[in-house]
Amino acid sequence: QVQLVESGGGLVQPGGSLRLSCSASGNIFRFNAMGWYRQAPGKQREWVAVINTRVGTTTYADSVKGRFTISRDLAKNTVSLQMNSLKPEDTAVYYCNAQSDLLGSTWGQGTQVTVSS
Repeated sequence: QVQLVESGGGLVQPGGSLRLSCSASGNIFRFNAMGWYRQAPGKQREWVAVINTRVGTTTYADSVKGRFTISRDLAKNTVSLQMNSLKPEDTAVYYCNAQSDLLGSTWGQGTQVTVSS
């Protein structure tokens, strides 16, 4: 069974930065890809960024391109999301996701990010 635990959320002022981490139980090389999604109040969950855990290629939603960076640490079995130049519209619960042909899709419990002055 795969477990994902997010950390690093919090309250930050507009223009500030936060770094989210997703720690996986076991080797993340098992997954085809890992990514971050977010869900704001009253809205559907949306995709933010994804990384191919084996080759490290990344893809971003247009709304965060140039501000957010997703990365992986194979030694620590973690995937991180560095968020810079945060805007109030980035406020949401952020979820980590792992995709595997064998294990299916796994979600973390989510971490709250609030951007407000």
